[in-house]
Parts: sequence; structure tokens; C-alpha cells
Amino acid sequence: MRQDEAARLRREYEAGGLIEAEMASDPFEQFREWFDGVVEVELFEPNTFVLATADPSGRPSARAVLMKSFSADGIVFYTNMSSRKSRELKQNPAGAATFVWLPLHRQVRFEGSLTPVDDSVADEYFASRPRGAQIGAHASPQSEVVQSRDFLERRYAELDESFGEEVPRPDTWGGWCLQPSSVEFWQGLPNRFHDRILYRLEGDAWSMERLAP
Repeated sequence: MRQDEAARLRREYEAGGLIEAEMASDPFEQFREWFDGVVEVELFEPNTFVLATADPSGRPSARAVLMKSFSADGIVFYTNMSSRKSRELKQNPAGAATFVWLPLHRQVRFEGSLTPVDDSVADEYFASRPRGAQIGAHASPQSEVVQSRDFLERRYAELDESFGEEVPRPDTWGGWCLQPSSVEFWQGLPNRFHDRILYRLEGDAWSMERLAP
């Protein structure tokens, strides 16, 4: 696709705007309201978000992951704790998460710090996963160079045969919780004159302010 062709891919957003007085005082209450609405309209994997991290030199990287829970403590996802994202977070525990729900012309952006979830929480979630996903967590040296797909398939088959009915959580697998210091709600509107409402954590309370589109 040429640049001029990409530039013509425009679509006007017709949804209603954001009014501060109608939004929750807590961003997680507001997020729950939006997320429940996304689930209700049955968007595909609405818990997908793009996680951005950076190494100690500031070089960024981003990838899509799946949120598995959220609360006032933050949003939680699970991964290999030796993966690139985890290595970067251990060195620089700052990150950003962006949910994009295009059919609703909405996105939510979280920025904050990340900490590992407790082992007991990771154990409980791992036990709830399908057996195939459990074995995959053991078989994949995530983010590492491997010799071939065949190597991975053989490793998976060997582990599948060696494990009994219960598959333990690998020591290299766990979860991260992003605890935000800011949360932005973005609503697409006509003429690219979008609404943006930003929550900032100030001490123990959240403030709210409007950003220009």
C-alpha cells in the first residue's frame, strides 16, 4: 500500500462524547463500565492490550498480551518470567498498556509500574489453564532463539508424555500486575475532534482532567 492510499483510509467516528460529570471518580470503576460494555457486544478477545516496556537504555518494545484480571490494584497478565518483556521489567519496572476497541471507537491507556504477582496467585491461575497451555508453558523458552519448529514440537510431545494428570507451574512462568499512576479514556468523535479524559493518581486520590485531541 502506498502512502497516499493509506492516507485515504479515514473513517468518521459517530459515538457520543465523554462528559466529566458523568464519569466515575475512580478510573477502575470507569474501566469496568467500559469493559462490561465491550464484553456485552461480543468483541473478539476484548481483554487484549498492547504492553510497552523499555530496557535500561530506554529502547522500547511492545507486544499484545491478554489481561486475565483487574481490580483497584491494577491489571494482571501472565507470561514467561524469562521472556524479553519480563527481563526488561525486572530491570526497568515501568510500562504502559493500551486497550483498543475499534468498533466502539474507544481506547484506554494505562501507565505505571509493574510488580510480579504472588506465587500463590500464579499457581491458582496456572491450575485453571487447559492442559495443553500448561505443557506449552514448559515447552517454550519464550523469546529465545530455537533451531526449528520441529524442535519445539518434539519438546512439547516429550513433556506431554512425561507429565501426569497434573502439570505443575514452571518456575519460569508467572504474572505481572500493572499498577497505574495515570489512566486515559479516549473516545473517537467526528472531525478527529476526539474526547480524552485523563485520571492521575495524586497521593491516595485520583484527579481528572481533559486533554486536547
